[in-house]
Amino acid sequence: MMIETMSEVVAGREILIGICGGIAAYKVADVTSQLVQKGANVTVVMTHSAEKFIGKTTFQALTGRPVYTELFEPQEHFIGEHIGLARRAELFLIAPATASFIGHLAHGLASDLLTTLSLAVTCPVYAAPAMNNEMWSKPSVQRNIEQIKADGIQTIGPDQGWLSCQAVGPGRMSQPDEIVKVIEKHFQQAENKEC
Repeated sequence: MMIETMSEVVAGREILIGICGGIAAYKVADVTSQLVQKGANVTVVMTHSAEKFIGKTTFQALTGRPVYTELFEPQEHFIGEHIGLARRAELFLIAPATASFIGHLAHGLASDLLTTLSLAVTCPVYAAPAMNNEMWSKPSVQRNIEQIKADGIQTIGPDQGWLSCQAVGPGRMSQPDEIVKVIEKHFQQAENKEC
């Protein structure tokens, strides 16, 4: 069965969003809102650094679900949130994916709920990098990007443009509309394979 419109393709899907500590975290509220309006079931996990940029209350209001931040304080899955959330997810988006978080992904490090969850998921993973242009250009960051791609994580962006540090260059997180389109395309392709 073909999905008639792209906006229908995410309806009822379980999407997990991991938010890292970067100024672009505010854009993820728009991504979340768009997905929920299209009928997706969205769960948000935030790092403590992310909470310095945007509050949990925003995402609780947008999703109608709790926001998860703690590895050892289960709210819903007493086998561990990293296991329960991972098993439920059909797609995992990490946005903004900071240089630090990309390094954790590349090296398989688990130091908090989001990094541990990243190791536990079996669904497709997308990362939307966002950082200063000088950080983005560092060989170590580029090596880590290549490693996560080799490990099967798909990246969205980053774009070129004005950065919060008042520089212009690569490192700007892709726009919410673009990220949502990538997610819709993923589920469209999955649906077509099932037909």
